[in-house]
Amino acid sequence: MTGPAIGLRRLGTALRRAAVVSRLRLAGRLPPGRHADLGDAEFRHSLGAVLEAAPSDLLAGSAFLFLPGDRPPWLDTGIDLAAGESVTWLATGRVVLSRMFDIFVEPHFQLWARFGDGEVFSGTRASHTFTADRAGRLHLASYFPGQWATPSGELATPPDVYRSVRGGISVLLLRWAVDPRAGLARLAAGPDPHPLLALEIDRLDDPVPRPEGWKPLWFLGDSEIYSRGRGDDGAPELRCATHCDVGILQRAADAPLRPDTRLTWRWRVDALPSELAEDTLPTHDYLSIAVEFENGIDLTYYWSAALPIGTGYWCPLPTWREREFHVVVRSGRAGLGAWIDEERDLHVDYQRYVGSPPDRIERIWLIANSTFQRGVGRCAYRDIEIRSDSGSRRLVRAP
Repeated sequence: MTGPAIGLRRLGTALRRAAVVSRLRLAGRLPPGRHADLGDAEFRHSLGAVLEAAPSDLLAGSAFLFLPGDRPPWLDTGIDLAAGESVTWLATGRVVLSRMFDIFVEPHFQLWARFGDGEVFSGTRASHTFTADRAGRLHLASYFPGQWATPSGELATPPDVYRSVRGGISVLLLRWAVDPRAGLARLAAGPDPHPLLALEIDRLDDPVPRPEGWKPLWFLGDSEIYSRGRGDDGAPELRCATHCDVGILQRAADAPLRPDTRLTWRWRVDALPSELAEDTLPTHDYLSIAVEFENGIDLTYYWSAALPIGTGYWCPLPTWREREFHVVVRSGRAGLGAWIDEERDLHVDYQRYVGSPPDRIERIWLIANSTFQRGVGRCAYRDIEIRSDSGSRRLVRAP
């Protein structure tokens, strides 16, 4: 297919998505977000009642704040934290990236923080509890459509990109005078408990442990998408479940890229997060496994809902357009729910899709995105290996 034909097909995909959104909006059936969206006034009223009923010895302080989506980071909260001080945030709201395509982001991805000269961090839900590891002023940020350039919170994107979005995030900060878990329980036991209190208690009591040996891509933040488990046959597997979320896990895989270097894995894909071709921004929801090379480029292999096997394209997201190349290895619904063995010649694929291959591989990635259409994606991985005739590097050990 030629460049103009690809462009027309992508335009058609985007228009189909816009038509779907229009029909759902007229019918009042747009898919909800991950958390309830309370207006700022309702949020302050409902949690203000909780604070009024709180015992006087629980909190060292509290503050309501609003972060407009159209203002770049950072918001100075005016709060100076002492080292060792514990804080919980409870948040609601949406930052709308596109009303036409019904794309918005919520606090579990959108709300970030930094204190003093420390590193940026985020939570995994609309609630989060943290302890300051140093003294410093607390700053908050509404993140997307920007992207961090440094762990200290400098932007890699022009501040002007924030002018294109609307909405915002409402936040309540709770500065604890007692153990945060005990304090949350006492607040939740009051006469008018709030669902966000229960959400944070559940997160503290039953956290989703990150799979050992993997870490999140720092500038996307952590998530609860990935977990370890065992299948019905007892074999270990990495599980992925995404809904209204995005996450990338990375694992070091320092290895030479030779003409015989291959990536092999087994996976079972149970649900695809998109029903449309994924090569447009409003439909770019997918599940994949990727290899990052020493030049910072990654090849990501995924199961498409509609694109033909072998299709390749650069990522449609502006900040990823020159660093990530997508390759379709499965397509359609046939085979969903079954374990499938895959093998890709990394040297051949890089040469075919990108150009002259680099010398080394640096990391393996697992990617899941369901942010744009808010669908559900589910899969599991086993036996991820980088292989060559001279040996094999196994990243997920199975019997």
